[in-house]
Amino acid sequence: MNRLISFEGIDGCGKTTQIKLLSEFLDREQLNYVVLREPGNTAVSEKIRSILLDKDNVINNKSELLLFLSARAQLTTEIIEKEIDTKNFIICDRFIDSTLAYQGYGRGVDLNIIKNLNSFATNQIVPDITFILDVSVSTSIDRLSNKDNDRMENEGKDFLNKVRNAYIEISKTDSRYKLITCDNKNIKSIHQIIIDYIKKIYRKDSWNE
Repeated sequence: MNRLISFEGIDGCGKTTQIKLLSEFLDREQLNYVVLREPGNTAVSEKIRSILLDKDNVINNKSELLLFLSARAQLTTEIIEKEIDTKNFIICDRFIDSTLAYQGYGRGVDLNIIKNLNSFATNQIVPDITFILDVSVSTSIDRLSNKDNDRMENEGKDFLNKVRNAYIEISKTDSRYKLITCDNKNIKSIHQIIIDYIKKIYRKDSWNE
């Protein structure tokens, strides 16, 4: 196991909150970890992030895909691979599945091309666990209405529906996915589901090995 845990979902699903709570849990358990976001965390990846999220940029689907993958390749080489070697927990706000959901199902880019490029960009690294936080599109839109949205967050209801349905479909394809329906749950109960699942996958007596 590589101790890589990714969080996925449509914009406004609560990833940031749950990652913060998970970080606090790992602190209490005195476990080493790093929190990452995509795209970002390296000098190159942050520059790519600013291009991708700038509302003034008009980016075609292929360019968007390749920019996300370039940022991911940089993050993987500079940080993720090294953290795997140290056996630290790696908590990632988005990873390979975001590209499948947003650029594949959302934009209509060929899924097989994306899967192959994801594998190339990450040197075939796949998370042990991927939590998909599922909220309704109306919940997402309500939450996004309270902030200054970036280019991706401004795509609108139809695009969000495509991406949400994509995540639901993706969650059925591999046992590493844990889909959590969040609309009728409070923050603490969602957090408890996440912690219980992590304890199930990783034996506590092996955490510090």
